[in-house]
Formats: sequence, structure tokens, C-alpha cells
Amino acid sequence: MTLAASIAEIRPGLRKFASGFELGYLLAHSHKGKSMSDPSTLLFDHLNKLGIETTTHEHEPLFTVEDSQKLRGDLPGLHSKNLFVKDKKGELWLVVAEEETEIRMNHLHKRLGCARLSFGKPELLIETLGIKPGSVTPFALINDQARKVKLVLDAKLANGDVLNFHPLRNDRTTTISSSDLLKFVSALGYEPLVIDFDTEPHENTDK
Repeated sequence: MTLAASIAEIRPGLRKFASGFELGYLLAHSHKGKSMSDPSTLLFDHLNKLGIETTTHEHEPLFTVEDSQKLRGDLPGLHSKNLFVKDKKGELWLVVAEEETEIRMNHLHKRLGCARLSFGKPELLIETLGIKPGSVTPFALINDQARKVKLVLDAKLANGDVLNFHPLRNDRTTTISSSDLLKFVSALGYEPLVIDFDTEPHENTDK
């Protein structure tokens, strides 16, 4: 079961009035004839065009991994935690890991081979991926028009079978196969960096 509706581009007249913060939000949520649309509409349309089948479940809004574990019930498949981070050189990363995977922020830059990292601010998240905190998943890459974000994928998810992510809103969870997730991000032009976080990182010189 997938959700279907229609969505159009943001009205040209709004562009010159929108700040970077507002524009990212409007690009994800606005369409002609209505002030706000279902933010997942564009996503499901795109998945349908790619021939990707998904199943979507509705639930109470979830804001943390702990919320998800309490309220999602017996939804099968792997679940994730998603980190939107920025290195000190300005590069943006979306790190998508299995929910129980330990991610050590002070060592993460060594795994990625980049400069030291910090969490991206909500304003930057909205401007870049068009979503608010609590709804971050690899599906949000569909809103990264400039392809600024680099995708990092936990090997557990890349090699998994069934995966679950929020479809740009945190009151729904969409189930997708691992192979179809890779098909989705590849069609957007991303080549994910797949990392086995259970192995010890190589020692690299800090950048």
C-alpha cells in the first residue's frame, strides 16, 4: 500500500520572499492550489515511477529511536537512526545506521575520511533536505536539489532484507527492500559510502 496524490513546484512568486530556511521548507511542502501538501507525496510518486513497491504504516508521531521502539509494534524489518552532520570544511553528510549500531561522533570523521564533524543545525536541515528534525531518513535526499549531501549507509542496512524509514513525516513508517532503497538513491545520483561500523576504524590523521 502506498500513498498517492499530486504535487507541483513551489510558486515562482514565493521564491524572492523566502529565506534559505523558508525556501527549503516550502519546496518540500507547497504546491499550486493548496498552502500545504503531504510532504511524502513527491516521494511516493518518484518511487512509483521507479517501479518500487512499498508499504506504509500510520502511527503517532515519533521523534526518537526510543519512541519508535515503543510505538511501532511488531513491524518487521530493520529500523534506523539518521544523523545529519557537517564537517568543519562545510561538507554535509547523512549517516544512516541500524538503530542499535553504536556511532561514536568523536571518531566518525575517521570512518568517513573527512574533517571533524558536528550535528547540522535544524535550519540547515530544512534548507538542504526540506524536512524538520525527527523526519530525517534517506528518503529526504529527494529534496536535496543541489546534491550537497553525501550518503553514508550502515552495512547492516545495505546488506539487509526489509528496511523501515519515515517517508518525510514522522507519523508514518514506510517499508522498503534494501535493494530498492539502493535503487532509489542511485536514481537520484548518489553512490552511498557503505561502512561496517562493527569493525575498528583505520587510524587516519585528523584533517
